[in-house]
Amino acid sequence: MNFKSIYNSERFLKIIFGLSLFIVLVMGGLAYQYIQKLSKSFDEVQHTYQIHIELEKLASLLKDAESGKRAFIISKDSTFLEPFLSSGEAIDSSLDHLKYLTVDNPEQQKNLEELEIKIDESLDIFEKTLQLAVSNKLESPEFISGFNEGRRTMNSVRFKIIQMTTHENNMLGIRKEKSSKTLSNAPMIVYYVLILSLVILLLIYIQISKNLKSLKQKNELLETFKESTTQSEIISKLGNWIWHVEKDTFEFSDNLYRLLGEEPQSFEPTMEHFMAFVHPEDLDKFSEQVTKMMANEDLPFTHYRILQKDGSVKHFKSYGKVLIDSEGYKKLLGTTADITDEIENYRLIEERNLELERNNKELASFNYVASHDLQEPLRKIQTFISRLEDKEQEQLSANGKLYIQRIKSSSARMRSLIDDLLQFSRTNKSEEAFEESNVNILLETAKHDLAEIISDKRARISSDRMPSMKVIPFQIKQLFLNLISNSLKYSRKNIAPVITITYSQTKASDLPKVKYSKYNLYHTITIKDNGIGFDQEYADKIFILFNRLHNKTEYSGTGIGLSICKKIVENHNGYITAEGKVIEGSTFTFYLPIS
Repeated sequence: MNFKSIYNSERFLKIIFGLSLFIVLVMGGLAYQYIQKLSKSFDEVQHTYQIHIELEKLASLLKDAESGKRAFIISKDSTFLEPFLSSGEAIDSSLDHLKYLTVDNPEQQKNLEELEIKIDESLDIFEKTLQLAVSNKLESPEFISGFNEGRRTMNSVRFKIIQMTTHENNMLGIRKEKSSKTLSNAPMIVYYVLILSLVILLLIYIQISKNLKSLKQKNELLETFKESTTQSEIISKLGNWIWHVEKDTFEFSDNLYRLLGEEPQSFEPTMEHFMAFVHPEDLDKFSEQVTKMMANEDLPFTHYRILQKDGSVKHFKSYGKVLIDSEGYKKLLGTTADITDEIENYRLIEERNLELERNNKELASFNYVASHDLQEPLRKIQTFISRLEDKEQEQLSANGKLYIQRIKSSSARMRSLIDDLLQFSRTNKSEEAFEESNVNILLETAKHDLAEIISDKRARISSDRMPSMKVIPFQIKQLFLNLISNSLKYSRKNIAPVITITYSQTKASDLPKVKYSKYNLYHTITIKDNGIGFDQEYADKIFILFNRLHNKTEYSGTGIGLSICKKIVENHNGYITAEGKVIEGSTFTFYLPIS
């Protein structure tokens, strides 16, 4: 028999012994339980007899008191009053004892209360009729009435005592039956317990067979998992190792050898052999970390390089954590990862960041050229065209005048385009600081900048009171300026523009076309007008740079204004949407996150 069979046999014997001990304990417990039940049954029977005796004693006291009173009335001998005069204390004592005996029986407690009331009434009547008898008023109506009432009251007392006695007799019968049943059921229950024990033994045997089969399947799954883990280590470029603290020995996984450029288990897994692969420039730092690991039994994240035999340099990252097994031995479970690709990607990102920084500098140079070098010739063109128009107007032919008007119009569009491009470029910058700002003031400033066109078009603008927000102030002002200007520009002819600005708050889950958001709540600002509107199919296209829905001869503009609006909202991690109906108006809504 091999070791595994011996172990399983020993385990089986332990189970049988434990089960047998359990059965003995169960049988002893059942015996003790039935003895306790039997003792309780005897106590209950004795308790019932005590109540029965006490009720008979109470009835006897009342009967003696009544007989003594009648004998006194007939003989006028006061010695017959002794039972009546001494019965008060005995009756109270008997009632108190009955209260104690029936404290756990609400029905008898209620009967006892009624009985006590009737006894008090009976004793009161006894005393009244006794006083009349002493006064020789035996023929008086009061005596006759009291005597009859006393007899009725005494009968009700006897009836109540009989009722309580009957109740206790019934309970005594039930308790006797219960006691008899308990004694008669004890052997049967013990027999059933033995049968149940045999069934349990059979079930345990069946379960052991199933467990052995399950154990075999789990061993196969563990082998599969081990192979899967090995493949995962290879794909993820990970290697595992274990340091047995008490024994000061190591185990290396096969893939850790591969990360070092060696065949699995090609050398003894020791710290000295591993350190032979560490890059000379990192050896001192790594040795220091290993020393701390030995002292503290812990290894935080450690970065170092290794040098393979073929001269390849790899970047490694290691981490270890102590675990205590079921026998109390400490193990430091460690993982080593080859992060060479991460390092190379990081360097590549740094190079691209430098390239992006150069591009940003070039863009800044372009902005300078656009704002100075391009605008200067344009200003001269406009200046000379203005002078030519003022001084040579009369000498120009009709075609010359037409050409000058076209040059003026083109140069004006060129200036507007350059200004909008500069504005869009400035909007692209994200280094502006967010400030807690009064948005209402920013809105009023934008309206002030448009005061002339608002007055010319007789526009009416109404707005809700908005809370302060953490924003880039000049960008939010530009956002209001562009959206209100857009509503004014595309107003209907001969109809005064009506622009309504409303404020609310929106949950992230209710945002249109947004599936995921890192914020829970958003400021919601809506700008609605009664202008010419637009077809809803162009709702997304109007935010594209240089995109226009109307010909430049119909409405002025460069197609950049709404692109600037979208960029500003995105700079604030928000969203902007547009809705329109032709001839009915447009509605622009932007959402800014509440931090």
